[in-house]
Amino acid sequence: MAQKKGTRRAGRTLAFQVLYGLAFAPAEAAPSLEWTLAENPAALDETSDEVKTFAWELVRGVWAKRDELDQIIHKHSKHWKLHRIAKVELAILRLALYEMLHCADIPLKVAINEAIELSKQFGDENSRNFINGILDAAAKTVDNGDLGVDKKF
Repeated sequence: MAQKKGTRRAGRTLAFQVLYGLAFAPAEAAPSLEWTLAENPAALDETSDEVKTFAWELVRGVWAKRDELDQIIHKHSKHWKLHRIAKVELAILRLALYEMLHCADIPLKVAINEAIELSKQFGDENSRNFINGILDAAAKTVDNGDLGVDKKF
């Protein structure tokens, strides 16, 4: 099922907002991860089922793979400890890396560009460069085949 760019961007933004919220109230404290998405204020305002479905796929995937994603972030963040990375940037990085590694239909450049757009919208003036640096390094690792993903930069 092909989705329009706007649908994906809206779904990605919603997924980011849910993942960011989970940094303050982990899903373990909620009845379920699905409930956490459904009760998010941004999700309550969203009317498109396509957007919600795409957001759910991303949230579920990122949450299930967050240990793997965090290891990759740590490897490419040049001596930054995960707990020192701002919650906004961490949520964006996890989301983008999940798309880079586990969404075959999303090119590496698209995942990076969308992460940068999220950083412009939700981060501070340093977010874009920080996120771009880590994702660019990770993309080169993927491009070299070092992470077992068949995608090219």
